[in-house]
Amino acid sequence: MDTLHLVLNAVTVVFIAATMFAAGLGATLPALRGVFTDVPLLLLALLANMVVVPLLGWGIGTLLGLPPASLVALVLLASSPGGPFGAKLAMVQNGDVAAGAAMQVLLASIGSLTFAPTANGILSAADIGTDVSLDVGALVRTVALLQLVPFAIGLLMRHYATPTARSWHPTAAAVSNITFLIVLAGMLLGNWRTVVDLFGSLSLLAGFLLAAAAFGVGTLLATGTTVRRTTMGGVASVRNAGPALAAVGLAFDDRTAVLGALAGVLLSGLVAALPIAVFLSGRRQAPAPPETGRGTPSAPTRP
Repeated sequence: MDTLHLVLNAVTVVFIAATMFAAGLGATLPALRGVFTDVPLLLLALLANMVVVPLLGWGIGTLLGLPPASLVALVLLASSPGGPFGAKLAMVQNGDVAAGAAMQVLLASIGSLTFAPTANGILSAADIGTDVSLDVGALVRTVALLQLVPFAIGLLMRHYATPTARSWHPTAAAVSNITFLIVLAGMLLGNWRTVVDLFGSLSLLAGFLLAAAAFGVGTLLATGTTVRRTTMGGVASVRNAGPALAAVGLAFDDRTAVLGALAGVLLSGLVAALPIAVFLSGRRQAPAPPETGRGTPSAPTRP
């Protein structure tokens, strides 16, 4: 099992790097400027991911009467935005991949700083009685190495070596797709006993509801086209497991129960978010171009 975990960790690293590299290869500097200069979009995304989703996690866990370990796992994940699966969901739904990847990296970076105080505040209010203490510097370095650097390399290639970037993009996307499936299969294989044990505890339902509600909140609290808004919904629905896993290792005595609940919540969240992205993909044959203004659609050309 230790070997399986090592292999899965290595494949996960490849998946994150390949996904961000592919997102960078498909992005352009003007598109990124459009995201980072859209102040309402940035403020709404921060509100959704840093405030609303953590409160949703607390509310859902309390409403369902989750046991302490499951409630802790749900709160930790809800308090940790910017999961790398967010960029993947943007690709799956044929969404605004550049905006989704850029927002994901931004949220992961800021979330490295806000995770501990947010989780501490909610767990204190919920009277769990545990403080979360993390190495913020290590979290920031991890985000930079695995997410920001591959995305920046791909973006620079797209800007300065466009033909090469376009020729590499299908391969990078294929690696991302293959490793994505391997990671999902590995998560199920490595945690199936834990997931089975969670049946009947409502923990899986809580993770499902949190992801579905976060998708809706992220979509509603966004600006721009429908494609961009649903992309922001996908980013909000997938949380960053890294800080949560680090917190479990550092701050909790009942690590096995919390880790098991964490795996179950993560998997059930993907079960909720993936079908939504696939459904949206079925309605979009290709990524929609940005809206340039109002006007009537052009008539179809005659043969």
